[in-house]
Formats: sequence, C-alpha cells, structure tokens
Amino acid sequence: MSKFNLKSALRTWKQVLWNLFLIALGCELCALAINGILIPRQFLSGGFTGMALAIHYLFPSLPVAIYYFILNIPVYALGWMYVGRRFFIYSIAGMIIFSAALALTNITLPVYDKILSALLAGIISGVGSGLILRSLGSAGGLDILSIILLKRFSVRLGTSVLGFNTVILGAAAILFSLEGAIYTLIFMYVTSHILNIVVTGLSQRKAVFIVSAQWEKISKGIMEKVDRGVTIIKAQGGHTGNQLNTLYTVVTFQELPRVKDLIRNIDPDAFVVVTDTMEVMGRRIGNQPHW
Repeated sequence: MSKFNLKSALRTWKQVLWNLFLIALGCELCALAINGILIPRQFLSGGFTGMALAIHYLFPSLPVAIYYFILNIPVYALGWMYVGRRFFIYSIAGMIIFSAALALTNITLPVYDKILSALLAGIISGVGSGLILRSLGSAGGLDILSIILLKRFSVRLGTSVLGFNTVILGAAAILFSLEGAIYTLIFMYVTSHILNIVVTGLSQRKAVFIVSAQWEKISKGIMEKVDRGVTIIKAQGGHTGNQLNTLYTVVTFQELPRVKDLIRNIDPDAFVVVTDTMEVMGRRIGNQPHW
C-alpha cells in the first residue's frame, strides 16, 4: 500500500513540477517580449498587461510588474467562482511568477524596425502564452476570462483575447498615437494566431464522415489499422432514396493521411468529408485542456 502511495505521490509531484515549468517558461517568454520589445518601442499589449503598460506610460513612477499585480487582484474573484480550484491555484502561482519575470527580466532585443519588432514580439508572446495555457494554470488576468468563455461558450482562446483587446487598441489610439495602436494591433494579431497554434493547433482533431458501399471494410480497417473507434449512422440518399450507412470517426491530424489512404484503397469512389473540431472530450482522443 505504501509503495503504491509513493508512486502516486511521485507522479503528482512530477505533474506539479512540469506545470510550473511550463508556466515559468511561458511567463519568461512573455516578459522578454514586453521588456525587450514592447516597452522600448512604446507599444501596448493586450488584456491586463496592456492596461498595466498604459498606466505605466502615463504614470512611470511604478514598474509594470506592480501595476499588473494590482490589476489582477479583482479578477481572481471570478476565477474562484467559475474556474476549477486546481486551475485557480496554478494561476495564482502564474500571476506571481509573471510579475516576478516582468520585474527581473531586463533584456532589450536588438530589433529596431517597428513592424519587425511587432512581429517578433507577437511570436514570442504567442508561444509564451500558449505554453502557459497548455499547463494546468495561467498567468492571470485576461487568461482567466478567456478560459471562462472557452468553457461556457466554446470561443477560441485567441479569438476572445483579440476581441477583448479592441478596447485596448481604442485607448492606445486616443491616449498615445494611431501609429502605435496599429503596431499594437499587428502584435496582438500575431500573438492570437500563434497562441491558437500552440494550444490547439498542434493537437488538432479531425472529424471524418464517410459514405461508401464498402463501409464494413472501411470501418474494420479504421478500427484495426488506425486503432480509432467508428460510429455507424443510418442514413438515406436524398435523390435515390436508397438506405445507406455513414461512418463517423474522429482522428488526430497525424492519423488523417492513413485514414484517407485506407479509404482510397478500399473504395476510390467513397464520399468523404473532413472537418475541423473545436474541442474533443474523451479518454483516448480528447484534446480539451482540463481547465
């Protein structure tokens, strides 16, 4: 019994350390983008970081890290009510780590063209934010609100972030300059797309519908050679009125070519529809993060 508990404890600690590593690495990358590019170029960012930067530019007496920490305090009330306790605790750690990274990271990246600066900052920040959200926590702020929207309304993380940041862009154009707002928009756009790729793009699932007279062979091939389940849906042809069976399966992006080759070899005339999935929940094929 004690041996089993020891293994379980070791597994738990490995998971904790791995998640803290993802959060720390992501926070460091985001802090590098902010301190290394955004602040020297006087760009803004999105969410609470953008608000902290705007306040810092207007009132530079306090560092960005302090403003960010203060702004995050109210949002954790929402996190406690709507987000899982484990995610909430990891997010507190993320907020502290990110605030520390903002305070301690003091590197200016030698990129001077403003468009290239916005692109590079977006790539770095997108990867960093994606790593944080692939963990069991976040860095706080808008991340928590985005997770709530994803869980309740299936709004993509990057899309919700971009939507919220419209307000930040408007404030940037009014308080600072239209040019700065445009560069900030480029940064936000790149960040949102890289974030989507890191969080869901690399584990994208594909839903496949197959209509074929050879449905039995195709179904057996998918289950045996691809090791994925198949659902058989009774259907009827709209033009002919003939009864037929439609196969439905969900596979990973890497497995899709094998499924297509299998179908092509069994029935070259099969009608196949492949669609993207937003999220998939399930023990073997699911790709929904446990937030």
